[in-house]
This record gives sequence, C-alpha cells and structure tokens, in this order.
Amino acid sequence: MKFSEKWLRQWVNIEVDTQELVDKITMAGLEVDDVESVAGEFTGVVIGEIVACEQHPDADKLRVTQVSTGNESFQVVCGAPNARVGIKVPFATVGAVLPGNFKIKKAKLRGVESLGMLCAEEELGMAESSDGLMELPLDAPVGQDIREYLSLDDKIIDVDLTPNRGDCLSIAGLAREVSANFLADVTEEQVVAVAPAIDDTFSVHIDAPQGCPRYVGRVVRNVDVSRSAPLWLTERLRRSGIRSIDPVVDVTNYVMLELGQPMHGFDLDTLSGSIHVRMAKTEEKLTLLDGQEVTLNDNTLVIADDQKALAIAGVMGGEGSGVSENTRNIFLESAFFDPITIAGKARSYGLHTDSSHRFERGVDFQLQKKAVERATALIVEICGGEPGPVTEVASEAYLPALREVALRSEKVTSLLGMAIENSHIEALLSRLGLGLTSDGEGCWKVSVPSWRFDISIEEDLVEELGRIYGYNNLPESTPTALLKMKQVDESLVQESDIRRVLTARGYQEAVCFSFIAPELHKLFDPEHEAVALSNPIASDLSVMRTTLLPGLVKTAGYNLNRQQSRVRLFETGLTFVKEGDELKQEPMLAALITGSRHPESWQDKAESVDFFDLKGDIEAVFELGLAGNEFTFHKGEHPAMHPGQCAEVVRAGNVIGHMGALHPSLAKKLDMPGGVYLVELNLKAVTEGKVAGFSALSKYPEVRRDLALVVEASAAAGDIEQLIKSEAGELLRRVNTFDVYAGKGIEEGCKSLAMGLTLQHPSRTLKDDEVNKLVDRVVTRLKQEFNASLRK
Repeated sequence: MKFSEKWLRQWVNIEVDTQELVDKITMAGLEVDDVESVAGEFTGVVIGEIVACEQHPDADKLRVTQVSTGNESFQVVCGAPNARVGIKVPFATVGAVLPGNFKIKKAKLRGVESLGMLCAEEELGMAESSDGLMELPLDAPVGQDIREYLSLDDKIIDVDLTPNRGDCLSIAGLAREVSANFLADVTEEQVVAVAPAIDDTFSVHIDAPQGCPRYVGRVVRNVDVSRSAPLWLTERLRRSGIRSIDPVVDVTNYVMLELGQPMHGFDLDTLSGSIHVRMAKTEEKLTLLDGQEVTLNDNTLVIADDQKALAIAGVMGGEGSGVSENTRNIFLESAFFDPITIAGKARSYGLHTDSSHRFERGVDFQLQKKAVERATALIVEICGGEPGPVTEVASEAYLPALREVALRSEKVTSLLGMAIENSHIEALLSRLGLGLTSDGEGCWKVSVPSWRFDISIEEDLVEELGRIYGYNNLPESTPTALLKMKQVDESLVQESDIRRVLTARGYQEAVCFSFIAPELHKLFDPEHEAVALSNPIASDLSVMRTTLLPGLVKTAGYNLNRQQSRVRLFETGLTFVKEGDELKQEPMLAALITGSRHPESWQDKAESVDFFDLKGDIEAVFELGLAGNEFTFHKGEHPAMHPGQCAEVVRAGNVIGHMGALHPSLAKKLDMPGGVYLVELNLKAVTEGKVAGFSALSKYPEVRRDLALVVEASAAAGDIEQLIKSEAGELLRRVNTFDVYAGKGIEEGCKSLAMGLTLQHPSRTLKDDEVNKLVDRVVTRLKQEFNASLRK
C-alpha cells in the first residue's frame, strides 16, 4: 500500500524524520518497500494563468500564450494541446531549474521569443507520462510557488503487508501502529452522521448471508458529478497510486484509503426492483467496469438487482450500473464480505483490485455504517445532493464474534525474556485499539477489536508487545535447558548407514511420489486395494502407493530412455495399505539394478547384471546389523516378478520381502528392457540388528573338508547349507558353495554341488577321526533329507 507521509502525520503527529519513521514501522512488521518523493527536485515554478493564447505564425502545433503571475505577464511558446485561455498551470520562470538539472532560459521558437515554460506533471517529476499541461483548480492563487501550493515536500511510502495485517491497508490502521510505536496520540477524522434530507431508500435482500453477513446502503439524489473533487483529495489519491475518475468514485476510493472499507457507487436510475446479494447463476455473464465480459462461476458472490448481476462482490462493479457523467442519483454500497468466500475469486477472472486485496485479508466487520456516513458527507460537500436514511441488513449469526483473550504478565516475561511494566503493557496494547480490564495482579482480560482477525490466543498478544516494544530492545540471552542424552539402541541399524552402503556399491537414491497411477498399481500389486486421493494433483497420480517398486521402475525407464544404460537405484519410504477400516503405513526399502555389471572399462568384460548381483548387494546391507546369517532366501512368487526368478526373503520364519527379475509381460507393457532386477523389503526388519560382542579367536588350526554332492536339480543350495549348519553344530565356522555342475557324468535331472566346510575348535586341535565322524553324520542327514550322494 502506498500512502502520503503528510497525510499520515495529520492523523498522528510525531517529531521524527522520515527515515526513523520508516525504520520503526519496518521493525514493527510492516515492511517498507520504497520511499520516494511525490515530485522531482525543482525550483522557480509558480502558478500561472493563461490570459491570452494565439496560434504560432510559423508552426501548426505551437501556440503563443501570455501567462500572468499576478504582477507580471510573460510570453511563452507552448506545444501542449490543452493550452487555452483561462486555465491555471505550473509556470517555470526564466532561471527555474527542473528535475534533471534542466535550466529554463530565454529562447526563441521558430522566431518567437519564449520567456519560460508551461509544465506538465511529467516535467515536474509527478508522473511517468502526461498528455498535456497540468491543469490546476480555478481558485489556485496566481504567483504562489507550486511546491507550497501542492505540498510537494512530501514522501510516498510503500508498505508491503503480510496477509494477516489487512487492518493496516488504511491510514487509520497505519496511524494506530505509529501511535503505539511512538506512544503518540491519534487525531482521528471525526465522522458525524449525515441527517437524511429525503425518505428514499432502496430495498436490499441478502440471499447468501454466509458470504455477506452485513450490507449497508444509502440513496443520495440530485448529485452533480460534473464538479471536480478538491485538489487535496485527488492529490492524496495520486500519492496512493489511484487516479482521479469522477467525484463519486474518488470519494469511495478516498474512504477506502482512509478507513479501509472498500465501497461502490451505483447509478440508482439503472437499478431494477431491489438489491440482491446472491451466488451467481450458472453461465451468467457480466461486463465489468474495465470493459471485460466474464462468464460467472456459480460459486461467485454477486451483487444483483431483480433482473441482472451488477457486480462481482468484493472485486469489481459492472459497466452498466456504475456512476457516469449522466448520473444524477446514486446508491452507495458498503458491505462486509466473508474473506473465505472472496478469496481467489478475483484471480479466477484474471483480476486483482484494491477491493479484493482488502476483502480477501479481512475488513473490519463493524466499519460499514461509519464508511457510508463519511462518504455521504464528502459527496454532499463536493457534489451536493439529498441523502436518504441509511439501510442496513445484517445476519448476526454469520458475523465474526468479538473475542476476549486473557493475558498474564508472567507469560509476557517468559516468552520475551524480560519483564515489562504493567502500565507500559497497558499503554502499548491500548494504543493498538485493544481494551484491557486488569485484576490488579498482572492479569488482564483483553477485548480484541473487530479489525484484528489475527489475535485469538495469549501468545498473539505477547507477539504484539514484542513487536511494538521493539525486537531490538529485547535482551540477548543464551537459552538454558536440562539436556539429557537420548538413549540409543545399539542393535538398530541407522538408515543413513544403509544409504552409505548402497551408494558405496554404485546406487543412487531416488525420491518418488507417494501416489501413482491406478493402472500402474494394478500391474504391480493387484492383490491390495489402493487408497484413492480425493483431490489428486494429476489424473495419473491419483492413488497412494502400496509398494515402492512402480516409482523405481518408472524412474529407471526415464533414465534408460536418456541413454543411461547402467542404472542402480534405491529408495526408502512409506507404503499405504488398507487393512479393514485402517490405513497401514509401512516403511520399506526397495532397490533396482539393470545394465552392465561394471562401468565401461578396458579391463572388465561387458557383462550384464543378474539376480546374484542384487542378492550380494542386499546381503551387504544385512551384514550391517551383524545378523546376516538370519536372512534366508527361498523360492517365491510376486505379481511383478518373473515366476522362475523370484525369491522370498525370510527372517525368523517371517517373509520380509521379495526379490527377483521384472516380469517379462510387465517389462513389455512398460517398454523396459530385459534384465531388470528389483527387491523390496520391510525396512523395520532390515534395521533390527544385534549388539556387537567380543569372542576370542581360536589359536588352533582350521580343518577344511570339501563335499561334492549329487542332488536333484530342484534342490536349493541354501536349504542344503542350512542343514549342514544345524548338523555340524558349533565346530562349523563357515560353509561355502564354490561350484555347481550339471552335464556329462551327472545323471539327468540332477546336479553336482561342491561345498567347502571349515571346522575349528576354540580350545584344542581337532583330530581326524572326530572330523570324519562329523562329516559322515552330515552326509547321512543330507542323504535322508535331499537324497544326496557323494560324487565319485
């Protein structure tokens, strides 16, 4: 909001310079974006009256004028199209200096002497462009310095307000802030009720009371809109960035700037029947004051008469019912519109107006009648007219309630870190318009005024005190707290460690949306019902994911399509699975690999990754918790994985996830290449590890026995290893499958597994006979369980 510094100082007179004023209100939370002079730097410009005007003898576009300054008359050549006898304009005399250090000298234009210059607003630094000379009121005193007459020794201050401070979008609101910051009194403009001169009223009906809880109107007849608004009013508008239009519109804009209440004036003779505040009808059209025709949405609040919509409530009036040069009778409107109802409506039509800017943030819901009285007084003073009685329609049930908030001095001390005298607290808050009732013991009941929507709890009041008292005046102190070390479970594996291991093995972390396309969900997890979003950001992101795999596969495809042939990705995140009426949110770990096993190099062969590359990476993660031997892999099934290359990952008898190759049919539908391997695990099961413990290393030698076992081709090496571990007992240090063979010399339907058993005793050397007995026992069990035989 832009405003004139002199206008503000008429409301609250403070003995500080502009910079101190700006600094103070900025530190109070009303950030000042810019401070500029209302006019450029110039001297020697007075008010002159054109007393004669003739065509230049040698130039079609120039005129020779005689300009009077009261005591003298000067000949001036001028090219402005509006130069004519009788008008009063700024006159730069010989010797004057205009903005840009432009000095006025005697000159000859096409052979005619010119003793000075008639000025437009642009030439005085009062506007960016001008169409002609700046015309002054006819009662302007000829010969007076223009800076003095227009009070140009003034500043325009541009304040950028946060959305919660709509109360400061007016001189009255800013004056309250300055009053509290400088403990100065406010000299408020007295608004006296204008006595009705006629009995005429115009009927008002509120059909949408939730959107418009209060509507105030007044008929004023026989106004003369041909009159000009006084210079002081138009100058205040100009310095606030609003151009003068006609006296009625100027007055409504002025009251909006002064009090903060947007208003509108209708041409009474264009209205039919009565005013209706209602929601727009479907496909209803309205031509706005700017000439734009809009098709109204049915969620838009409008002001209408019995036949048509007249205005978008709180945004802009219509062209057909606005005040024009032919208007004689007007109907003044002043309403309170619900901010939620108005929010976003202007933007939906490509608009942003001073009215919508205020109504969206909240206007004082008790201000409407006062604004009508103020506007009526100004209109009658400027344009004449006969006002009727004020009409007010209100729905108290939908009006905001006045609030009362308790405040304690100890709370102020606790939050601000210092004590403020009770009397000072009362002085600061009362100047903001808050009413205080004290109990005499440092507690108050604070009545929140109708213009402060943002104060509802005790902390809001303390914030107001800190803001007005001055953040720079609050003491600096080091926070003190009793810090207790948080107990950390050493058995848990940190997610950061999992990320570290995977990134060290060439993976990159992906962060995918938690919502996916319904079609993608059905491909990856048809067994579970996906939770649909009520307001999705896109049609292909409309359900919550029940698995992390779709996001990883889609991300891998994106990279493959951009010539990234070697992809390794992982993600940790939540999945969302419906279980009855509840939504289970489970943290999961997923990974994907595809492409070559090694980065391109002169020393490595070009080999593609396989199932066991991914298995090795996942086993490295399992080893973080020192519980790697608790995880086993068994043949499994998953709708998104190849039926012959899928394994269940099991821990303590519970399936914690699946890993395998991407299903060929799924790869075809998603346009993915072959050789994509993926895994998804329950993250909680992965992070539950064991506390590290010490056990002494045996100083006695190890004994190695190799077994070549012939088993059925369907037998799993992992199951055989588990049986060997359970049968060999504590003497077995490790078992390793180092060869698999099928072919010549092996019966059809069978395979040969070569396994190395490493045995060691912690306190003595093992003897050959006990090692042989243990191996025989293992072989016997293998024969019983897997029909295994030793290869000859």
